[in-house]
Amino acid sequence: MNQRTQILLGIAWLLFWLLLTVTAIQDFQRNGNDGPLWQPVLWEGSSALASTTLLFLQRHFTRRHDHLLVTPWRWFARQAIWLPVTWAVFVPLAFGIRHAVYALAGRTYSHAPWAPTFLYENVKITVFFAIFVVILFGVLSFQNMLQARLRAEQSNALLREAQLQSLTQQMQPHFLFNALNTVSSLMHEDVQRADATLTQLADMLRATLDASGSAQAPLATELRLLRGYAALMGERFADRVQIDWRLDAQAEACLVPVMSLQPLLENVFKHTVERRRGLTRISVATRRAGGMLYLAIEDDAGQLALAGATPPPMHGDDSSSAAPAAHAGGLGLRNLRARLQALYGEAATLELRQLAPHGVRAEIRLPCAC
Repeated sequence: MNQRTQILLGIAWLLFWLLLTVTAIQDFQRNGNDGPLWQPVLWEGSSALASTTLLFLQRHFTRRHDHLLVTPWRWFARQAIWLPVTWAVFVPLAFGIRHAVYALAGRTYSHAPWAPTFLYENVKITVFFAIFVVILFGVLSFQNMLQARLRAEQSNALLREAQLQSLTQQMQPHFLFNALNTVSSLMHEDVQRADATLTQLADMLRATLDASGSAQAPLATELRLLRGYAALMGERFADRVQIDWRLDAQAEACLVPVMSLQPLLENVFKHTVERRRGLTRISVATRRAGGMLYLAIEDDAGQLALAGATPPPMHGDDSSSAAPAAHAGGLGLRNLRARLQALYGEAATLELRQLAPHGVRAEIRLPCAC
């Protein structure tokens, strides 16, 4: 039981006995007693002191059984063991205080014979005992529920963080293999360009490693990585690709998943640019509106695969506009969808749409609260 709950229960307990004391004083006056008012205060105060002491001791010695709250009957059985102790101790303790104070005041405290007194007082303290135990059970059960929920949320958060880290790390070798293939193809054509591309690749990998320490990064950082990737691929497919950047400066502070745009651009190169000899025009657009961030990459020649369909056949290298292979939901897109789901749930979407007469548009929509 936390300190705040203990304080609240203590205040409630004090208010309860204060109410009983005020009621006792009113009854004392209503019955025409002319004696000093400290007498009803002593009666209720001694009962409060005795019951508080016994309940405190009960709580101290039964605290170790709180793990039995999941089986209430066992927990209540452990509490009930203390009821006979309360019956045996409460009356001697409370009435002993009264007799002692009266003696100090030069008076004699008189009450009913001991047998009816024990019976009446023990019935009363049993009711108090039962109320206390029921309230204690409710408070402890509620706290256990909150703690279990907190542990579950912490566990889910740690699991989600581990999954995001794993998914992000999967993207790095995937990107690296594609970049090295670009360098490999240039080595046979232009060694100087290959060397310059390797230097550019090293700079980009350094930036990628810096960004990959977290699951999210500002869009401005993501766009720098994307421009680096586009430059690398532009070296490989010189004169075969043209990229138009339409960027909203107001959106650059929005957080996005690390390496979330690169898989979309990579998809265009893999399924469209690599499969044709003609020029492929690609558009990269960002837009912020109504608390949402829109990220879109589209081309003018791609083709989405239909359910159960196979990619269209190639027509050879002599064609200047060979039909591009159909876009597929490979590792990159599956990975990206999983990360979006883990970070934003249903608030984020990734949509691939066929354009007419040719082309594919990939668009990410996610919240931007910055």
